[in-house]
Amino acid sequence: MLSIDRIKKEILESLPAKVKITKMEFEGPELALYTKDSKVLVDDSNILRVLAKKMRMRIVIRSDEDVRMEMDGAVEFIQNLIPADAEVTKIFFDETLGEVTIEGKKPGLIIGKQGANLKEIRSETLWRPKVVRTPPIASKTIETIRNLLKNESQKQKDILLKIGARIHRPLLLKDLNIRMTPLGGSREVGRSAVLLQTNESSVLLDCGMNVGNMRHLFPSLNSPMFDLENLDAVVVSHAHMDHSGLVPFLYKYGYDGPVYCTAPTRNLMTMLQLDYVSLTQREGRIGVYGKSDIKSEVLHTIPLSWGKVTDIAPDIKLTLHNAGHILGSSLCHLHFGNGDHNLVYTGDYKFQRTKLLEPALCKFPRLETLITEATYGGVQDIIPSRHESERNLANIINTTVEAGGKILIPVLAVGRAQEIMIVLEELVSQEIIPKIPVFVDGMISEATAIHTAHPEFLSVELREKIFHQGKNPFLSEIFQTVTGGDEDRRDIIEGDPCIIMATSGMLQGGPSVQYLKLLSDSEKNTLLFVSYQVEGTLGRRIQKGFRDIQFENRRGQSNMVKMQMNVYTLSGFSGHSSRSQIISFIRRVKPKPDRIITNHGESSKCISLASTIHKRLKSDTRSLVNGETMVLK
Repeated sequence: MLSIDRIKKEILESLPAKVKITKMEFEGPELALYTKDSKVLVDDSNILRVLAKKMRMRIVIRSDEDVRMEMDGAVEFIQNLIPADAEVTKIFFDETLGEVTIEGKKPGLIIGKQGANLKEIRSETLWRPKVVRTPPIASKTIETIRNLLKNESQKQKDILLKIGARIHRPLLLKDLNIRMTPLGGSREVGRSAVLLQTNESSVLLDCGMNVGNMRHLFPSLNSPMFDLENLDAVVVSHAHMDHSGLVPFLYKYGYDGPVYCTAPTRNLMTMLQLDYVSLTQREGRIGVYGKSDIKSEVLHTIPLSWGKVTDIAPDIKLTLHNAGHILGSSLCHLHFGNGDHNLVYTGDYKFQRTKLLEPALCKFPRLETLITEATYGGVQDIIPSRHESERNLANIINTTVEAGGKILIPVLAVGRAQEIMIVLEELVSQEIIPKIPVFVDGMISEATAIHTAHPEFLSVELREKIFHQGKNPFLSEIFQTVTGGDEDRRDIIEGDPCIIMATSGMLQGGPSVQYLKLLSDSEKNTLLFVSYQVEGTLGRRIQKGFRDIQFENRRGQSNMVKMQMNVYTLSGFSGHSSRSQIISFIRRVKPKPDRIITNHGESSKCISLASTIHKRLKSDTRSLVNGETMVLK
């Protein structure tokens, strides 16, 4: 990598003589060029394209602060320019970066024909415009993040400058040596964390908690291989707590570097982490981090779009691609050195189109090592078709309702909840199941609001339905949000037949356990699992046949309850790939990887899947154990 001074010199030599740059600085992975020239600001697309291609880095052109129009004047100009039909709902500014975000119900009208409105805004106000769609459901989490970034904009800018200097530091050693050490998530489901090290850099892929075993909550962050002080970056594949839950813990103990993920992942993991802190406080437990640590994480998070190549260390580039698991979930492609080695870490992925998301991408520029999840990698893991699963879901609901009972569906707030909501809305609209209320309890409504704020990450079919057909399944009148706590829950239990969707999805606390207490003594009622139940959770014990359930009351006293309700599992709605889908994904991955490593699965499944891949595809396969270091190059 070139030195910072050499990079700046080459940039200046590459720009046309008429372009006057007043300041250049690395803001995280981006090189920001500041200018007072309004023409350059408007016509920067070709300049940027040529520069980015030559320098192989992300470059952005910004206006100097002293030439921008006053914010009140800029707001008035934008309001007069944008047609009323666009229905602009918010206009807000980032003074540090010189950006103005325009939120409206019809982004196309805001942008204008061939981007004419945006060009005029930039030309006249010298603010860099960004356009976002107004979500049909307001999100408290997104608003909290937005306000934090606005109030702490200078602090975030200082963070970006520090990160930028670290990314673009000169290389000390020319030889590329790559080591991989799983710190968690190998031959187990939970506490995912994979450490990648070169002679120059150190990157952590995910940092999750073990949701099923509090005694083994943490990845092996005390490993001699892991040095928090020299960690260059954390990459988060998706928001589920077994992948993102302990990222704030790193900041609590001194980490000061960046987190890379998609914008939906940032928003969803912030929501889940804040809920975790609130839950530990309500239950009188000592949490492993607090809200201030989550705040630090948000300020250090650099959201990335899919397909955008980004420098995250002197010898590592990162590109995120769709993983199809939950909103914003990503396959992480890491490019080491000058293309000497390429690795893809799948996190959790779904190699099949669902009602919510498009399937995982399987084509990459280069690939030598593939790390794949094995959640459903066992020989016995045959996931039924979606059609069969939806038919079975309808039958279970109809049978329970006819008996006068209620259906409790414990769901993960992110992913399965929204998928099931879409399916239920379709079953009702097609009159396959009766039009009964679906009560939504826990963080589901907030997670759904975040989904509506990021339509570009949803499936093509769902976007078509929402924006062109005007049918948003999340706004169906059958869904009723529970807001009143225990009193509302008792009213629901004493009322007519209904469906209850509640968190947590594995019955590890949360409203789902409260409903289970109240519903479990009647054989008219049904408990329906639609997502993976981690070993050690109450959900897994019930799946195994345990019916004597121990509950605690508010005084901390335990009492044993004999479950009488019916129990069903429908695995066809899973956001994970089945064994056959995993093998199909690996067959279709281009280019064919030299090495495949299985993780994120029970021990027998990781080993079995690795063995099958080796036999069928003649690939070098491994199933590592936590703490085992493997030299990739």
